[in-house]
Amino acid sequence: MAKSFDQAAQIRQRLAAERGNAFSQGGAAIAMLYPSPYRAGMSSVGFQWIIKILRDAGYQVERAFLPDDVDAWRKSRVPLYTYETKRPLAHFSVIGVSLAYELELAGLIRALELAGIPPLRKDRDHRHPRIVLGGPLTFSNPLPAAPFVDAMLLGEAEDVVIPAFEAALHTRSDGWLDEIAALAGGYAPELHGQCLPAVAKASDERLPAFAPILAPDAELSDMFLIEGERGCHRTCSFCVMRRSTNGGMRLVSPERIMSFVPEHAPRVGLVGAAISDHPQLVGLLEEIIASGRGVGISSLRADRVARKPDIARLLRKGGYKTLTVASDAASQRLRKIIAKGTKESHLIDCAKLAAEHKYKVMKVYMMVGVPEEQEEDIDELIRFTTELAAICPVSLGIAPFVPKRNTPLDTAEYAGIRVVERRLKYLTRGLKGVAEVRPTSARWAWVEAELAQGGWRAGEALYEAVVAGGKFANYRTVFGALDAATRAPWRGGV
Repeated sequence: MAKSFDQAAQIRQRLAAERGNAFSQGGAAIAMLYPSPYRAGMSSVGFQWIIKILRDAGYQVERAFLPDDVDAWRKSRVPLYTYETKRPLAHFSVIGVSLAYELELAGLIRALELAGIPPLRKDRDHRHPRIVLGGPLTFSNPLPAAPFVDAMLLGEAEDVVIPAFEAALHTRSDGWLDEIAALAGGYAPELHGQCLPAVAKASDERLPAFAPILAPDAELSDMFLIEGERGCHRTCSFCVMRRSTNGGMRLVSPERIMSFVPEHAPRVGLVGAAISDHPQLVGLLEEIIASGRGVGISSLRADRVARKPDIARLLRKGGYKTLTVASDAASQRLRKIIAKGTKESHLIDCAKLAAEHKYKVMKVYMMVGVPEEQEEDIDELIRFTTELAAICPVSLGIAPFVPKRNTPLDTAEYAGIRVVERRLKYLTRGLKGVAEVRPTSARWAWVEAELAQGGWRAGEALYEAVVAGGKFANYRTVFGALDAATRAPWRGGV
């Protein structure tokens, strides 16, 4: 029981350190579950934004997270409960879930198990909470999540979240699913099967989303997060948020952004798929820094930083120590194939700016295993990274390419675990002593790819793997047992 007490103490400490948590009791109670630990959940603008919308509408919204130490919580035999009132999750009539990416589905399963709630929808009845899911994953392929939830809100949920939860709370019998299905982006697996409706688009009046609670223990510690824009005007063929998604880039004025920044915020984080493309970004950064605050940006485009060097100067002044940009493919040839506009000259200019403003390192995000990639492309990456490292210290953050639904590369295949691992080893050897290479797992990227292209059966296979122990070998076994058509029925397999 000591572990249980330690976790309870940690929750109390986190609550005491937060600023801007406008929780109040009264109104219909809703639990909002983030299926990753607190540090990640409290750095999610969408999770916090939906909580704020529901609280402003009079609901008593409480937060729950996947525990930092799942095994310790399980051994304590204490049902998973909310931060605000310690009410067990299973005692709520409605639970909202925010899901960011495919691998968090395992966290959802574990959280429901810890709460004493059957993870599979088919194993629940009227005695169990109704579960409604939304979040970034719904823009791509949420079907593997369908076996675990009763309903989903696909896309931008601001305009529909209140009527959706009102239906979940107050409509008897299964009629509430019909009400969900009538909403923009509303998806009820029992009614729709595997046919997804179009994602919803929120009205511009709802923008910008922001995270009102500042949390020292979040990954983005004590940072007030707010959208500077939503969507993207670019056409990168691997990205779900490309130009065609919900009207492309929608801007928020600097004046409106600053009007939401609370006095107690020591740092401001500007969020958006293409925030560095905001035409008034330099002036906005200057205003934030002039107010005595630090500043952060969620995504920097190398070509934009190269054309507007004041961005790099101001970010350094605002506390940045790492200049982070994305190249996304190993060679110029591959960047053209995936419609990525970054050129070597842009990255060189960024490295010069990093050196000029005394950044500790320039981090470059990269994908390995993109379609048509050859070893010659990796050779080009080694050569060019060596050039960059002669200008300033360089770190490569490398992720295997995972094809996502609702993108032009939807039908591309995952390069394969052996191929990706071989190229990562080759790259690491080639840059030994030159630049840091920090790759993510080729094996877990394969699991992500299976889920990204999968249907309901992929979600059920995920559940089997988690129950079996949740190790990679368990995933390899259950997904390997599925034939191609079962894994991705709309295109005959991954």
